[in-house]
Amino acid sequence: MLQDSAFMARALNLARNGWYTTAPNPRVGCVLAKDGQIIAEGWHAKAGGAHAEVAALQQVATADGATAYVTLEPCSHFGKTPPCSDALIQAGVTRVVAAMSDPNPLVAGRGLQKLKDAGITVEVGLMQAQAEQLNRGFIKRMRTGLPFVRSKFAMSLDGRTAMASGESQWITSAQARADVQRLRAESSALLTGINTILLDDPRLNARVDFEHVPPLRVVLDSTLQMPPSAKMRSIPGRILVLTGSADADKILKLTEAGFEVQGLPLLNGRVDLRAVFKYLGELQINEVLVEAGPTLNGALVDGDWLDEGVVYIAPTLMGDRGRGLLSIPGLEAMQDKRNLHWQEVRMVGPDLRISFTLLSKG
Repeated sequence: MLQDSAFMARALNLARNGWYTTAPNPRVGCVLAKDGQIIAEGWHAKAGGAHAEVAALQQVATADGATAYVTLEPCSHFGKTPPCSDALIQAGVTRVVAAMSDPNPLVAGRGLQKLKDAGITVEVGLMQAQAEQLNRGFIKRMRTGLPFVRSKFAMSLDGRTAMASGESQWITSAQARADVQRLRAESSALLTGINTILLDDPRLNARVDFEHVPPLRVVLDSTLQMPPSAKMRSIPGRILVLTGSADADKILKLTEAGFEVQGLPLLNGRVDLRAVFKYLGELQINEVLVEAGPTLNGALVDGDWLDEGVVYIAPTLMGDRGRGLLSIPGLEAMQDKRNLHWQEVRMVGPDLRISFTLLSKG
């Protein structure tokens, strides 16, 4: 029904209000409507706070006979807040339209079943694709235990990320760099490799002027070369160093400087990426933004770890002596090339911003 779609579209827009603040929870919106009119609306603002359904119910004295439009199945379990399905039942809602069922095994249809058992009409699937886009990281983590992995690239038109001297600031425009800061703010973790730390010494934080959950900063450092004096320390927040080294002296110096150090298995002399993402999933990391050099990014592509790439292309040329975008061993013949799917192409200031996904090998 057209009216149902309009109310669900509104619920999806409400959910976006929590784009930067709900981690590790999903982004959820809710609209309560009766007799063709919206009587209340709400969204989940942050973990530990009211869920979208409760936030909407708090806006009205009664929801008796109303329809609830929610972007995600109402929860059925006690977490930091009581079950939303119970709240809808007690409020007298007679119909619930959910965009999708909850991938969380603690819910996974139980909330919808509880509503049905209470005599409430339940419909699922309206605008599901849009709802899934809202929470790609949460959905992937619930289904696989792994976070959604996105990598950010910045390069010249001829595919260079730095001059031959190593100079790389700034390839792209101020507008593109501001867009990257928003990508950082929406991510649960920012991940880089030790070579980037040693070359650029970044602070790796989200420099935005709006509320957000500060992302966990993660450094892959197989042999513990991390300098305890790295600039990352100047910004409050957790910094996690993932390593294959058991050097007690280096670990002590880093922990005394405020870093967290976690040992993980090595694969071919480098921290095993499977172990990395599994560990980050266990930390309830929904979305990882990778900002790294050609070695780590090449390994992500080669191992099919990349869920999405975002590349900013500056209208400039840096010459064939400049540093390349990716280091991927074994690409010798045309049959070895990796094919991509363009998702979105748009301008950001004078630069081109392209998002893509990897297609299967072969």
